[in-house]
Amino acid sequence: MLQPLLTSLLAQTDIVLSDKQQQQLVAYVELLDKWNKAYNLTSVRDPKEMMVKHIMDSLVVAPHLTGKHYIDVGTGPGLPGIVLAIALPDTQFVLLDSLGKRVRFLMQVKHALGLDNVTPVQSRVEEYQPSVKLDGVLSRAFASLQDMVQWCSHLIDDSGRFVALKGQFPDEELENLPAGTKFEQDISLDVPKLDAERHLIILSKD
Repeated sequence: MLQPLLTSLLAQTDIVLSDKQQQQLVAYVELLDKWNKAYNLTSVRDPKEMMVKHIMDSLVVAPHLTGKHYIDVGTGPGLPGIVLAIALPDTQFVLLDSLGKRVRFLMQVKHALGLDNVTPVQSRVEEYQPSVKLDGVLSRAFASLQDMVQWCSHLIDDSGRFVALKGQFPDEELENLPAGTKFEQDISLDVPKLDAERHLIILSKD
């Protein structure tokens, strides 16, 4: 039921995934659905809806990521981090969340799907010190751009990027960026079967 849906959604994009990657995404949705009943990981209850609102919504970011080391702050149940790790097996992702139950779920997903490029970490973002400087900080519905920059600046060096998944274009947030932060790019994202605006906002250190 989920596999044909995923295949038809992918056909509406330029994203090409192997059979194995598609199976991993389906298995992830099945795990999310199963654990959601006890752990309340997402307000989206229907697996078919998860395919659109979580999987495709995260997947459309993959073509725009450069670099090999990212951190997904406030990852929740692994969005967008798990989805991007499946799509980009040669890129490393730290999945950061402060809630133990979410990190336990992520450990289970990592084990069940055999994702060697994922490192779930339970920590508050301002307390986390990465072992390598990262190419980018990812956030999806985590915080305002101001908070993201202030909380996450220590995670990347001068060449790193802040990559924020947003709904409507965040005019006001961009007007109030902290000093030393530069607006690089706005990429409009088209998510199949999702009737809503999606923007990828990319910031850098000035």
